[in-house]
Amino acid sequence: MTSEPIKPQTTSPCEGCPAHNAQNLLKLGISMDEWDYVVALAGNPNTGKSTVFNALTGLRQHTGNWPGKTVGRAEGGFSFGGSRFKLIDLPGTYSLLSTSFDEEIARDFILFGQPDVTIIVVDATRLERNLNLVLQVLEITDRAVICLNLMDEARRYGLTIDDRRLARDLGVPVVPTAARQREGLDQLLQAVSDVASGKVVCRPHRVNSGLPAIQRAVFQLTEKLQQVYPQLPNARWVALRLLDGDRNIIQAVERGELGNLALPSTSEVSQALDQQLEMIN
Repeated sequence: MTSEPIKPQTTSPCEGCPAHNAQNLLKLGISMDEWDYVVALAGNPNTGKSTVFNALTGLRQHTGNWPGKTVGRAEGGFSFGGSRFKLIDLPGTYSLLSTSFDEEIARDFILFGQPDVTIIVVDATRLERNLNLVLQVLEITDRAVICLNLMDEARRYGLTIDDRRLARDLGVPVVPTAARQREGLDQLLQAVSDVASGKVVCRPHRVNSGLPAIQRAVFQLTEKLQQVYPQLPNARWVALRLLDGDRNIIQAVERGELGNLALPSTSEVSQALDQQLEMIN
């Protein structure tokens, strides 16, 4: 089945779903009118991400800027299996460590916008390099699909990739594609639909340190974050970034600016962070 022209729809069956974080999506500048599911499109630069975006949305797209940023934002739409999907093309980035506006935008959208699915486009000819971003995204969300793109280039270089083994190792669907030739796009649409609807439940691989002191620190700081910020979608990931000394995350928590959310005083979290760092050291 291929993507279909979008038909008018007056209501969304997901409007009342608590998992569909429409309020934060609006804060991030995303219009939420008449869409069943929101899909984020992430990936390193030069992976064919824009080609995937254009292939899925066709002419049903428009561009603008992210709120408060000069960075451009592209949105598009497609329908599949009777549902309507809004696709948000995130800036191409090598990581989510927030060392640039592009990384900050991608991080905030995946973490606080909580899209129904995140498609991570990777270059099949440079898989090892691209897996850095994949593993970072899987730390934030458990609803993801890997688009293993540029398979035509991989075949030209004589590369063979076991996509089924990769899917088992990563715990999320992996779909080989060659977007320029529209190869594999039907399977990609089906995988996105299955994850968005809950037909497929992902169990993403997450890297855990074997050091007991770090595990205890992550657990205790995560607990404190959840107590102080019950709205925080992924307290464990924020705890990891705080313990890693990510100045952007520390300052965003202190100022209540993470994802444009109105967060309360951070004194308890600051004290807990100091205590956990002392334990580790």
